[in-house]
Amino acid sequence: MNKLLAALVASLFATGSFAAAHAGAPMAGASAPKAEAKAEKKEAKATAKAEKKTAAAKADAKAAKKTAAAEKKEEAAKK
Repeated sequence: MNKLLAALVASLFATGSFAAAHAGAPMAGASAPKAEAKAEKKEAKATAKAEKKTAAAKADAKAAKKTAAAEKKEEAAKK
């Protein structure tokens, strides 16, 4: 009976010390959403920047086309 009680007390002590040692440790999954959100934000920023460049390129092409049309019109008027 004494051995049984000693084993029970030892197991309770071991369980308690194990739980206490890991109670304050941060979970690995807790920082993952922050990193994921940061990566998504960076990706969205890069996408917006690429879209802005595309829009600027389209505007430049439109302006060049308009200029070419105006020059063509001038040449036609000279003839």
